[in-house]
Amino acid sequence: MLRRQIRERREFIYRKSEQARARKTEASKKKAREDVGLHLEDKLHQTTYEEQEAAKLQVAEGADKELIAGSRDDEYRWAGVEDPKILITTSHSPSSKLKEFSKELKLLFPNSQRINRGDYDVKQLLEACRANEVTDLIVVHERRGVPTQLVVSHLPFGPTAYFTLSNVIARHEIPDREKVSEAYPHLIFHKFETKLAKRVMDILKYLFPVPRPESKRIMTFANEQDFISYRHHVYKKVPGSKDIELSEIGPRFEMKLYKVMGGALDQLDTAKTEWTVRPYMNTSYKRRFLTKE
Repeated sequence: MLRRQIRERREFIYRKSEQARARKTEASKKKAREDVGLHLEDKLHQTTYEEQEAAKLQVAEGADKELIAGSRDDEYRWAGVEDPKILITTSHSPSSKLKEFSKELKLLFPNSQRINRGDYDVKQLLEACRANEVTDLIVVHERRGVPTQLVVSHLPFGPTAYFTLSNVIARHEIPDREKVSEAYPHLIFHKFETKLAKRVMDILKYLFPVPRPESKRIMTFANEQDFISYRHHVYKKVPGSKDIELSEIGPRFEMKLYKVMGGALDQLDTAKTEWTVRPYMNTSYKRRFLTKE
């Protein structure tokens, strides 16, 4: 089993590197075709019918190669085809507040299961997840009874995103809260503009299955100064009016990204660090990484 996982991981990395090289080659070819594209139409008018068909075929073949090179063998190629299967757990020896927060996280993600961490280490957790075809592992950490960190690891080959948590408000602390709906939620992402932001959006978006159009459950991830605010609502139409009413379900919290790794949690020794916060970044307080300046 371990040898097969190592082999599949190597094959996956090799395919990604080959496709990155193919995209770079096709980008240079595309630029060359665009440089001569202005003269292509004149050339077609001056040639015979056979030469015109050959030129059209050459252009079509180039477009097909470009399409093949652009179709990435990325980690989310089955997203939307199969529903995600999520496992939620905590750090070792969790407090009662962290257990309560992990239970509330289970209510947020459809098709999710929560287990007690016990004495299991990361390697054992990942082996169990792969054996049961789990697509994502979520681990919650705490400091003095307050949830402070959220780790999302996509399986089997990553990526893994690390978020800090702040301003965590549990469901029981929200007045007049509604019951948790079991419908698949619609997602709203606000101000995810950069390439890194798109990567983070994919990591969060594919934790949820595709909702039905009539679903009235909404989850919002709003980015403001690189802090991602999470809110959970249901809506209903006001009788006799076009207005709608929003009712918060909870919980609510703020997330801030501080690292993205290219592998799963048990592959971090060999995985590539796609992005991480560095000490010198603290001095550039006006710089933003998820929104365009």
